[in-house]
Amino acid sequence: MKYDFDQVTDRRNTHSLKWDISDGELPMWVADMDFPTAPEIRSAIKERAEHGVFGYSVVPKAWYDAYKAWWKNRHHFDIEQDWLIFCTGVVPAISSIVRKLTSPAEKVLIQTPVYNIFFNSILNNGRQVLESELKYKDGEYEIDFEDLEKKLSDPQTALMILCNPHNPIGKIWDRETLAQIGDLCRKHHVVVLSDEIHCDLTAPGTEYLPFASVSETCRENSITCIAPTKAFNLAGLQTAAVVAADPVLRHKVWRGLNTDEVAEPNAFAAEAAIAAFTKGAAWLDELRDYVFRNKSAAMDFIQKNIPKLRVIPSQATYLMWIDCSQLIGTVDEAVSFIRDKTGLIVSSGRQYGRCGEPFIRMNVACPRITLEDGLSRLQEGIRKYEETQYAE
Repeated sequence: MKYDFDQVTDRRNTHSLKWDISDGELPMWVADMDFPTAPEIRSAIKERAEHGVFGYSVVPKAWYDAYKAWWKNRHHFDIEQDWLIFCTGVVPAISSIVRKLTSPAEKVLIQTPVYNIFFNSILNNGRQVLESELKYKDGEYEIDFEDLEKKLSDPQTALMILCNPHNPIGKIWDRETLAQIGDLCRKHHVVVLSDEIHCDLTAPGTEYLPFASVSETCRENSITCIAPTKAFNLAGLQTAAVVAADPVLRHKVWRGLNTDEVAEPNAFAAEAAIAAFTKGAAWLDELRDYVFRNKSAAMDFIQKNIPKLRVIPSQATYLMWIDCSQLIGTVDEAVSFIRDKTGLIVSSGRQYGRCGEPFIRMNVACPRITLEDGLSRLQEGIRKYEETQYAE
């Protein structure tokens, strides 16, 4: 391999959300990686930094070209330049779009278990969360289309937030599924907001399908949020894009992002994205291989050493969704106990919706030695937690 993902980088004392924790603790929760970003991106950032002047920035044509070429070559989707709008992040974009495309007290549909910040973007803006729970059976998830249509048909449902690929379950939705979602949303006059931030973190040899590429219906009745931040570990640089083909929707999005002042880049945001999409492909391919070998190793370890837990097979993201329903007690209690006794920090599934309650989410985007440490702590924590439950 050209790139070294086994190297451990000390992230303590760097004002890291993930690593600003107590000594001895090991964070495997929040969705950023413990790998330095691609050297090609670091070089571009250094070159910009060496200029020394960091005034107001504009979005250059190279930024548009980089997005267009990446989605055409990597994801077989032609994006026109006019469809692209810069934004400081996917979450700010989602919150802004919720405000601009819905009215207070209207409903925004999400498919749970799903990324917990969706709840914040809806509730904090005075809208109602409408959950359409995914059907879970024998370690697999699928959409409950009967429930989905029932809830889309509610006159108060104005927007659906789609997660594609889906976080936390790591599922890549196929063309038939996406087309059916698109047809139902058009039928019931519900706009689709597709969060596709994890789209480049698919298993080697596996591709995701952009929602807007599926059909004219999907393209014209949707807004898509994309970014290099998950795939290239650039979340702290605040760089993303919103894609909207329909001119009326695009104008509303543009107005919303500019009203909320989240449509201007910092001095490094555009340069980092350009470098990622024009020079980062080889690094990303090696990263994907490493991450999915980590996933495979973690699944094997859990099957062998913690048989009460069940890892849900996934095709995307560096997150593992783990069924803990066979444990005695509650997952919230177990997660707290594991942190207290072993220092391992993982996410309780309850925050991703009611149906996520028996699960934990674990981030395996880290050097192998860190992963092995985390898995050992998980095994120890589960063992000790069960011992306390049996003793009661």
